[in-house]
Amino acid sequence: MSPSSTTRVIVGLSGGVDSAVAALLLRDAGYDVQGLFMSNWDEDDDYCTTARDYQDARSVAADLNIVLHRVNFADEYRAQVFSHFLDDYRAGRTPNPDVLCNREIKFGRCLDYALRLGGQLFATGHYARCVALEDGAALYQGRDAGKDQSYFLHSVARRRFERALFPLGEMLKSEVRELARMRGLPVHDKPDSTGICFIGERPFAQFLGRYLHGSPGPIESADGRLLGQHRGLPFYTLGQRAGLAIGGARGCAQQPWYVAHKDNVRNALIVVQRHEQQRLEADAVATGELNWLCAPPTGSFDAEVKLRYRQPGQPARVAIREDGSAWIGFATPQRAATPGQYAVFYQHGRCLGGGVIERVRLASGLAPGVDAREDAAAHR
Repeated sequence: MSPSSTTRVIVGLSGGVDSAVAALLLRDAGYDVQGLFMSNWDEDDDYCTTARDYQDARSVAADLNIVLHRVNFADEYRAQVFSHFLDDYRAGRTPNPDVLCNREIKFGRCLDYALRLGGQLFATGHYARCVALEDGAALYQGRDAGKDQSYFLHSVARRRFERALFPLGEMLKSEVRELARMRGLPVHDKPDSTGICFIGERPFAQFLGRYLHGSPGPIESADGRLLGQHRGLPFYTLGQRAGLAIGGARGCAQQPWYVAHKDNVRNALIVVQRHEQQRLEADAVATGELNWLCAPPTGSFDAEVKLRYRQPGQPARVAIREDGSAWIGFATPQRAATPGQYAVFYQHGRCLGGGVIERVRLASGLAPGVDAREDAAAHR
């Protein structure tokens, strides 16, 4: 849609520099721009920044001379995102709530609310690109490889991108900061937010302990030696090094320990040392049902697959199964592939979609519950 003073764009103003510059660019391009500040967490403590962020969003809106709306989705967030986050941790998985937040809240509830405000388009400060193709919208990685956020957007329903604008998709973060400084935006030097949105900078284990009560159990080496006691499996993630409280173990090298496996049946945490890190590597993963941002493929195809946000795409063979899930075989074993995280597919910079990692096959052997025949399908 071409810029026009009659085309209303609702910009999700978070109080940060990225959304502020997105609003600035759209206003300068000639759109009728209004801002929308969204609250998802309603705890009032030293770690929750909602009140401060709202004041920053107000300052940006006043500087740009645009209307600012405010909406609270805290109840919806707890029901559609946070409850699933806790369920996954209870099941021994490691979820990524930012993916669910984009699907259910930002490009679900919030986009719908923006349309009710009279918006024809909904814009955010994500570093990603959206391209209109004959068969629908296509999602591409942002120009800034270090900031690209398409990984977090892969689970959004494709039709939703027909109403989306990502003004920062062609920009580098350094360019965004410089533009904000040159234009005198009040948040030009505000630090980027880090971590999970509802946790902020608070100690993660302490926060999780308010909602989950894991049972202590043994910490064991890969060969079964007892090394210590864990506080509860939900409080650990694969590949984790810090916080294991394992001292020197007789007969073991003086090296750090890493979480390699969570045995939910025995409530045991399995750890390995640095020289054993190949035990952390998986050569294949199985996903649940996939969300596609293209015409759903069938059979097998080659793609670059990301198992984590910061990870470069890894060459892989993807086999689509009859139930809509996938079996992914990697050319190079992947470290700490984690159930509950997401496998996201790319080809030539386009995000094709992805799904939740359900099972992992370690390169050192078949993990329980994984059928070797699936691997053959992925390598045909």
